[in-house]
Amino acid sequence: MIIDCHGHYTTAPGQLQRYRDAQITHFKDPSSPAPSLASVSDDEIRESIENNQLKALRERGADMTIFSPKASAMAHHIGDEAVSKTWTRINNDLIHRVTGLFPETFIGVCQLPQSVGVPISHSVEELERCVTELGFVGCNLNPDPSGGHWSGPPLTDRAWYPFYEKMIELDVPAMIHVSGSCNSNFHTTGAHYLNADTSAFMQFLEGDLFKDFPELRLIIPHGGGAVPYHWGRYRGLADMLNRPPLSEHIMRNVYFDTCVYHQPGINLLFEVIDVDNILFASEMFGAVKGVDPETGHNFDDTKRYIDSLPLSDADRYKVFEGNVRKVYPRVDRMLAARGL
Repeated sequence: MIIDCHGHYTTAPGQLQRYRDAQITHFKDPSSPAPSLASVSDDEIRESIENNQLKALRERGADMTIFSPKASAMAHHIGDEAVSKTWTRINNDLIHRVTGLFPETFIGVCQLPQSVGVPISHSVEELERCVTELGFVGCNLNPDPSGGHWSGPPLTDRAWYPFYEKMIELDVPAMIHVSGSCNSNFHTTGAHYLNADTSAFMQFLEGDLFKDFPELRLIIPHGGGAVPYHWGRYRGLADMLNRPPLSEHIMRNVYFDTCVYHQPGINLLFEVIDVDNILFASEMFGAVKGVDPETGHNFDDTKRYIDSLPLSDADRYKVFEGNVRKVYPRVDRMLAARGL
């Protein structure tokens, strides 16, 4: 089985964005009409999935996607806590409808209602709802709700601990995933995403988070940002800062995905990072769309790059299925219940 651990609902019916536009307008001008989500039919959801993610998934030879709301649209920096809570719940409920219509192919991961200056403990309720009521298997955790200004504490700060405690209680991992950038210095997908991936890793290096939470499981997407390319730098920094070796200090708890959109990048990822810490993913119809003119294939057809690697059958199984089942134990139990 081939499980893509990183997919977003970037093709949701237009009613969703129209609601969001009205919600933002109403927040800025309360005299404007209150937002109301127009009805979205099951047929509209089916069409949005069948003609897009499902079609590509089948064409590219994958079986299943761990699916979450559109990351850049989480936009935690817009509005206040009430706005974020409402927007988050609408998106998560829509993901739940997708998983209900396509239970063999899509598994839910939730967005969280985060806001600048609001304790992360306020997000626990939505995580618990999504996992216990909607059957979701994880969450996307934004390390920078300010949208590129990094005004909050690092992920190793004790302010995050109540959320980590709930993750462990529910036995779910988090993907460290920022949203849109409101800082013109940082393009959302070309800079802000990769900055966040790299920054999160460095925060883990400086801190002792995994001493306090040895069972915590976190995925750094987009191939780990700059980390694999500068692995020697981080090994050296760990030594300079009197941290344990990275294999002990971080990599028992942190995993990278394969959202790297060219063969040399994938080659490097697998050369530097242990195969036990790599999860197959494409972020299909996310950051990079279109066909690579040098290869004639879609940039985000990452399975093709992995198929080109000289991996053993055992290692290929780990990347495509085994590691996902290990990091997402609720996925493992779900598949085991189906005899898979």
